[in-house]
Amino acid sequence: MLRLLVASAVLASVVAAAAAMSAATATGPASIRVTDEQSRLVNVDVGRRGRSPGDMEIVTARIYNRRIRDRAIGHWELVCTFTIGVRRSCRGTIFLPKGKLVVGGSIRYRELYELAILGGTGLYDNARGTLTVTRLQRKPRRQFLYFRLTG
Repeated sequence: MLRLLVASAVLASVVAAAAAMSAATATGPASIRVTDEQSRLVNVDVGRRGRSPGDMEIVTARIYNRRIRDRAIGHWELVCTFTIGVRRSCRGTIFLPKGKLVVGGSIRYRELYELAILGGTGLYDNARGTLTVTRLQRKPRRQFLYFRLTG
């Protein structure tokens, strides 16, 4: 009987610790609203001349939260491979002060698009959700980034 009692106590402790750990690593629900300013756009033309499947677009941008400070708080890198026409398959990493977020998905036009949040590191470990990007200005290219973190 004493063994059963000890085993039950140990099991309860393990379950409580696991629940506490999973709660501590949960990212959402939360949202992040920031802006960016494109710092570089590189087009890689492969195959036939002009846009064709396999061509790449590599974008880097500085990330700002002007409500906090005027200097950049991070940056992001997005690599897109054109599939058909203007459609492209993209993967990107957002570097923020307390960790990184990884996003990916398909984009048709860069004026307004949504990508899945695939994961993250640091504060954003195991992050899930969506990133919606809306262009605010053409030159220099500025965008509004809205992260909806669900977990």
